[in-house]
Amino acid sequence: MLTRKQHELLTYIQDRLLETGVSPSFEEMKEALALKSKSGVHRLISALEERGFIRRLANRARALEVLRPTDAKANVTSLPKPAIPVLQPANDVVELPLHGRIAAGMPVEAIEGQTTLPVPAALLGPGEHYALEVAGDSMVEEGILDGDYALIRKTDVAREGEIVVALIDEEEATLKTFRREGQMIRLDPANRRYDPQRYRPEQVRIQGRLAGLLRRY
Repeated sequence: MLTRKQHELLTYIQDRLLETGVSPSFEEMKEALALKSKSGVHRLISALEERGFIRRLANRARALEVLRPTDAKANVTSLPKPAIPVLQPANDVVELPLHGRIAAGMPVEAIEGQTTLPVPAALLGPGEHYALEVAGDSMVEEGILDGDYALIRKTDVAREGEIVVALIDEEEATLKTFRREGQMIRLDPANRRYDPQRYRPEQVRIQGRLAGLLRRY
């Protein structure tokens, strides 16, 4: 037996899939159920998934599949029916974790957030990725502007000339071009107004390399 809110959400998702072929967004589900935050939607989705009523399709935005449709006239589930398919657009979208802002100037802290960023899958290659919002102008000559979203492939190694996310002294993160200079690591900006930053190897931990860039107009 489902709770009232679980039943309402399942019915809403089912109706939207039948009407449009695309499951509703978390914001739409929050509004439809008059919930105060999207965390409540996450809890309801998880409960329905655990009970086998829906399934989330991995690495796709707004992709839910109803496995056990409900009878909208009663707070009970009907006998199993064929699953309602989610129409998959040709331009698949991936929800990447959005981990705050990162400096393209002097280092600032990259703060882990609770939000995600929808990104066309075609912009990404293999591996695990996350996104960071760029703050500052020190990478403008590489076409990386303040307010852009840097799409980062997770890695802890860097090659000469790669644009990387470097964590400095386990405190601050910055987006720069990775270079080696003798026994030091040099992080180069792409703006003539800024000087390179030099650190001892033990001060620098690579957290990823730039895989793509997303800009909103």
